[in-house]
Amino acid sequence: MDADRVVDLLYWRDVKNTGVVFGASLLLLLSLSVCSIISVLSYVALALLSVTITFRIYKGILQAIQKSDEGHPFKQYLDQEVALPAQLVHKYSDIALGRINATMVELRRLFLVEDLVDSLKFAVFMWILTYVGALFNGLTILILGLIGAFSCPIVYEKHQTQIDHYVALINNQVKDVVGK
Repeated sequence: MDADRVVDLLYWRDVKNTGVVFGASLLLLLSLSVCSIISVLSYVALALLSVTITFRIYKGILQAIQKSDEGHPFKQYLDQEVALPAQLVHKYSDIALGRINATMVELRRLFLVEDLVDSLKFAVFMWILTYVGALFNGLTILILGLIGAFSCPIVYEKHQTQIDHYVALINNQVKDVVGK
């Protein structure tokens, strides 16, 4: 998925596609807040299997009644290749490995206090996260992030002048306080 398609989703350019992605993502996250991931995946698989089995039986009965020879209703999907290309897997695993290694180097630098100021900033950030963690669990933060990602861009696009005006006022106030 390229960046333009993601931007189109977040700005609700195609309401139908965005609604499906947003609704399915929100439903998945809300389901995970109630049930375990194993239960949610099992229920989704059972629902999908129920639909496909019912459709297959329906098409079979229709073929028997109409005496047609259409064949398997999912034939075109059964004939498609579903394997991941090795080059794609290597590309993304190399990217992931690079990011993991960079993160490990940075964490080593922070925990072994290579730079005292950076380690203290990290400690303050972790301390703040303990309070955030006490208020929200990770799933709640993901749900709020998803809702924010799908609502903030469109709200900003519709009310950009007013938001920019108030942000400028806040920035001036902050600069005045920091200056004093």
